[in-house]
Amino acid sequence: MSLNKELLQILACPKCKSDLTLMGQEEGLKCSQCALVYPIREEIPVMLIEEAISEEDWEKGIRAKN
Repeated sequence: MSLNKELLQILACPKCKSDLTLMGQEEGLKCSQCALVYPIREEIPVMLIEEAISEEDWEKGIRAKN
C-alpha cells in the first residue's frame, strides 16, 4: 500500500515548512532546504525533527537514529 497522495501534498518539513519529496521505495520524505530525511515506518511518516536523518547519512544507508 502506498502513501496517500493527498497527504503528501499537505505535509511540510516540521523544521522549515518547505515541501517534501518522496524518497525511493517510499522509505522517507526529504526536505531539500534542511537536507533532512524523515523516515516512513510501517507506511506512517515520522515527522519529528529529532527522528530526522541527514541526507548524507541517508545516502550511506542509515535509516534510524542510534
